[in-house]
Amino acid sequence: MTNDDGIDDTAQVTKPAPSDEGAVERSETEGETTPRIVKLGDVATIRRDVVDPGEVDATTTYLGLEDIERGGRILQYRHVADSRLTSSKFTFSKTDLLYGKLRPNLGKIAKPECDGICSTDILPIAPGESLHRDFLGYYLSQPRMVAFAASRTSGANLPRISPKTLLQIPVPLPPLVEQCRIVSILDRADAIRTKRRQVLAAYDALPRSLFAEMFGGLKAEKRVSDVVERMRTGPFGSDLHHDEFVDSGISVLGLDNVVGNTFRWVQRRYITPEKYESLKRYTVYPGDVLVSIMGTAGRCVVVPDDIPTAINTKHICAITVNRDVLNPVFLRAVFLWHREARIHLLRSVKGSIMDGLNMGIIKKMPVILPPLALQREFAERVAAIEASRRKVERALALDDELFASLQSRAFRGEL
Repeated sequence: MTNDDGIDDTAQVTKPAPSDEGAVERSETEGETTPRIVKLGDVATIRRDVVDPGEVDATTTYLGLEDIERGGRILQYRHVADSRLTSSKFTFSKTDLLYGKLRPNLGKIAKPECDGICSTDILPIAPGESLHRDFLGYYLSQPRMVAFAASRTSGANLPRISPKTLLQIPVPLPPLVEQCRIVSILDRADAIRTKRRQVLAAYDALPRSLFAEMFGGLKAEKRVSDVVERMRTGPFGSDLHHDEFVDSGISVLGLDNVVGNTFRWVQRRYITPEKYESLKRYTVYPGDVLVSIMGTAGRCVVVPDDIPTAINTKHICAITVNRDVLNPVFLRAVFLWHREARIHLLRSVKGSIMDGLNMGIIKKMPVILPPLALQREFAERVAAIEASRRKVERALALDDELFASLQSRAFRGEL
């Protein structure tokens, strides 16, 4: 029997080897006791118990790949009743390790806290008696092991690692008491990263709370078209082809620069200065507000002051505001958090043929217009929040780097 993932649900899986807590071998070159290396399939099984979601209790927990963050943190537990499930799913236990087989380079390797069902793009791994679940989780989530798994996928557009290939991955097997010691050390180190992420999440929520506190009760009195100097989308396909992008030159901004609601450089795209001469009317300036109009429509950022010469693509609407009446940081907040603006945008997107906006819709979006001094105060306070957030973000990046080093040392037997 084959499910919608092309997995043979009747296929036999390798059973875990009997418990061998003292299995170690002597390194001839280093003279140190090192754990023996086994195949994952020797010490764990992949549970492929398929269920029809329509036949399970509506309160059963469901996890999709989208519910697991890069790195393995579970973002939310959903109920079957809230998830509109149609295809077959796998069951899992709270003692399993959940391994995202689709795009394994994302390292979506999670430790569930309850039983439930999951997408068949998630493989529930059941460790045998000789293998600690969390030891395996930390081992497989190392950057080098994530890269190792990613190098063994098939499928160009949707790369997946097969259950058979996953079970062939080499895993160290020190005694259980040593596995527990390593898990304890890594748990303590990971707890520091978790607290740092919680601080980061608190900073992320502050601007919205500040906006609600300062402007939440105001009613819209203007529309976007009343308070901006200029609006434009980028060049259409006939004006700019993909084969015209080059390795350096004039930057081209796209959805990836906007999608997180904070301006970020992701994939860099350029056109030649000569091509730019014909596309100057699409130039983006510091302080412009960029709104995504295709795909994840309605995402919004302010262009930073240090932006080099750049243009936007057709998927972005660039807005140059009238600084005499409107602050760009404030306008971004209106796009993201003001109730009347959100209702207008969401209704417009839902009613369109494709998931998208256009300049006409954006021009008609209602805008509140408090005194400019109050807008500037809001922008200054947001800037202070973001400066503090960046410090925490840098500290978290260092935590992640140190944790990866600690992982590597742990599985080399150096702790």
